[in-house]
Amino acid sequence: MTPIIRTVDELDRAGKDASANFLQDTILVGNSADLAKSLPSNFVQCVVTSPPYFGHREYSNQQTECELGREDDPLQYVQKLASLFNELQRILLPNGTVWLNLGDTYRNGQLTGIPWRVALALQDAGWLLRSEIIWNKPNAMPSSVKNRPTTAHEHIFLLTKSSDYFYNADAIREPHVTFSEESKMKGGRNHFGKRNGTPESGKNKGSSNLHNGRWDQAFHPLGRNKRTVWNIPLSKFRGAHFAVFPEQLVECCILAGTSEEDLVLDPFMGSGTTATVARRLQRHFIGLELVPDYAEMAIKRAKEVVVERSLFSTDRVAL
Repeated sequence: MTPIIRTVDELDRAGKDASANFLQDTILVGNSADLAKSLPSNFVQCVVTSPPYFGHREYSNQQTECELGREDDPLQYVQKLASLFNELQRILLPNGTVWLNLGDTYRNGQLTGIPWRVALALQDAGWLLRSEIIWNKPNAMPSSVKNRPTTAHEHIFLLTKSSDYFYNADAIREPHVTFSEESKMKGGRNHFGKRNGTPESGKNKGSSNLHNGRWDQAFHPLGRNKRTVWNIPLSKFRGAHFAVFPEQLVECCILAGTSEEDLVLDPFMGSGTTATVARRLQRHFIGLELVPDYAEMAIKRAKEVVVERSLFSTDRVAL
């Protein structure tokens, strides 16, 4: 389906009975909090989003009242996000996942702690906080600050509605480090293939493969499980005057949280990275965006995507 922008009037006419075909590969323009109320329940498999950060920048010159991030107080910002996520909980399928990226803000000489304020508020509202991921930026912007370290990371929170959710660990596995040049294990390769070569008598004492030198049986053939620190550089897009959501980061979230043909929602679509990656990976998307110019930019990017055809279907794995 060709990506399109739909108006609020079109959504209102479709009502709660809007079909999947009507909404998929679509960006709706308006306030996310209002638009989310019009979306069907149990509708999307995955939410991947990076909301405007508290007190960082103005994305619109006009929509000041409803634009997230312009609040006077951190508590107001948290409350607005929590209210939106209450609707997202209804929209998300029972086995769906949410991947929420947030950066922090300095105010009055100290951190406001916004990411964790939001995460704990969502936990209090009934979300399951399954993981905190650190997005490490190898090319973080330099800083002139002299009395603290330069900030080079942001938070990504994995949230779910229930403990029985879809998560494809195999799709985002990392290369094994043990016995590689990056290994930090004391003794390193001297343990490989040797009976009783495993130095730890505690945590690995129950692994017969390790103690019998069968390391090849102890390692997953597709790589080790994804760690909670993701080293992903900042990205830029020619049509945007600000740093955009990196495609590599969004790809990890979508591959872990969906199968082909699933629907991915981004309630703060911005320049359209979530839509772009979803299309490339043969998923469908729906975006909510306050600023019409950004919606146009996102649709243009999505239309230019070259779809990556896979040879094998993705299996569903529950954790």
